Amino acid sequence: MNKVIVEGIKVYAYHGCMEEEGRLGGNYIVDVTIETDFTEAAKTDDLSKTVDYVAVCDIVKSEMAVRSKLIEQVGQRIIDKIKKELKGIKKATVKVTKLNPPINGVVGSVCIEIEE
Repeated sequence: MNKVIVEGIKVYAYHGCMEEEGRLGGNYIVDVTIETDFTEAAKTDDLSKTVDYVAVCDIVKSEMAVRSKLIEQVGQRIIDKIKKELKGIKKATVKVTKLNPPINGVVGSVCIEIEE
């Protein structure tokens, strides 16, 4: 099994339970790992035989643009859309990291990870 990994997709979005988060927004990083078989793409140099990482980034950006209270919901939407729209997915992992969350004390980030 092969993997296509798209790391460090930087997005500014408006997720969070607090009203201020919906108004002010914050920085997020999304990482996506997709298990697939790109043997044919490696032999033929044909993009249609693998997962297009530009399409992965487009899915992430479109789903991150839809406000949610929880990054858990955003992550689930991303993985659902990846599985629905991209071909040859054996397994996918999505990690959504919220940088500098509004938590009392000093916390650099919080994240969720979904593997399906």
